[in-house]
Amino acid sequence: MSKRVTLAQVAKSAGVSVMTASYTYNQPGRVSEQARSRVLAAAADLGYPGPDPSARSLRRGSTQTLGVVLGEHLTYAFDDPQAVTFLAGVAEVCADQGYGMTILPISGAPDDVSRITSAAVDGFIVWTTSDEDPVLAAVQAMKRPAVIHGGPEVPGLELVTIDNRAAAREIGAVVFAGARRPAIVSQPLSRSRISTITRGADIADALFPVTRDRLAGYRDAATDAGIAWADVTVAVCARNDLAEAERMTAALLASATPPDAIAAMSDQQAAGVIRAVRAAGLTIPQDVAVTGWDDAAVAASLGLTTVAQSLREQGAACALAALGSEPGSHQKSWAIVRRDSTRR
Repeated sequence: MSKRVTLAQVAKSAGVSVMTASYTYNQPGRVSEQARSRVLAAAADLGYPGPDPSARSLRRGSTQTLGVVLGEHLTYAFDDPQAVTFLAGVAEVCADQGYGMTILPISGAPDDVSRITSAAVDGFIVWTTSDEDPVLAAVQAMKRPAVIHGGPEVPGLELVTIDNRAAAREIGAVVFAGARRPAIVSQPLSRSRISTITRGADIADALFPVTRDRLAGYRDAATDAGIAWADVTVAVCARNDLAEAERMTAALLASATPPDAIAAMSDQQAAGVIRAVRAAGLTIPQDVAVTGWDDAAVAASLGLTTVAQSLREQGAACALAALGSEPGSHQKSWAIVRRDSTRR
C-alpha cells in the first residue's frame, strides 16, 4: 500500500503553512477563499482524503461514538427481535446527538476483555449479561460513562431494567390459573448456554439476573396458586430462538406429564411454543395456556397474552445515561396484555 499523504505535504504543495492547511479543514472561517482553494486543489492532486479521524478524536478527547457490548454473535443484533428493537432506541438517541454506534460482540473468547479496553468509544452500553461476565470489570476499569441493560447491577454503573420478578409473578398468575402441570420455557441460565429440561430449577443457578428474576417471579406465582415449585417443569433454551423453543415444547408435550400451561420468557419463544402445541393437535388455551414476554408484533398476530415493555425506550434510556443524563426508573414500565392464549 502507498504511504498516506500528510497534511504537511499538502501545505507545501499549496505554498501555505501547515496551520493554514489545518484551518482549511477544521476552522475554514479563519482561511481566505483563495488559500482554501489552493489547499483543496493540492489535496486533490496528491490524493489526500482529509485529516485522520482517529487523530482528530485524540485531539478533541472524544470519538462521538457509543459502544454497545453485546454478549452474542454479531448477527444476533440483526436477527433477534428484542435486540433489534433495543438497538433502534440506542440508535435514535445517537442520531439526535450526532453520535455513532459501535457494536462490540462478546463471545466468551480470550480477547473479549481486550476488545473492550481497545474500543475507541466515549461510553458503553452493556446488553443484558451474567453476574460473572469478565467484561463487566473491564468496562468498569475504563472509567468511562457506562450503563447496563437488564443487569447485573455493578457499583458505579447505571442500570436500566424493569421489575422482572414482579412482572413474572403477575403474568404467571394469569397463565397458571387453573393449571395442574405448569411449565416454563426459559432464557439461558448462564453464559455456557446449556439447553436442559428440569423440574423445580434451582434459581441460584441462573447467573443471568433477568432469567433469575423471572424464574423467581414464576415461582411466586406457582406458590400463590398452590403449586409446588418442585412440580414446575423448566425447559431452558440456549438462545432466544423460535425453533429451539418449538423443539423443547414438543419434548415437553411428548412426556408422561405434558404441561397444560406454558410461560415463555419472550414472544419469540412463545411463537415456537404455539407451533408445537398446534402440531400436537392441541388447542390454545383449552388444552394448553401460553404466555410470552415483550408484546412484540408477533404477540398481537398470535393473540398472545404477554408482558408489555418497551425495549426501544429502554435502549434510548441507556444511550442517554451513557451520554451523562439520568436514566430514570423503568422498574414499573411494564403491563400485562391479555389476549386469547390464556384461560378466562
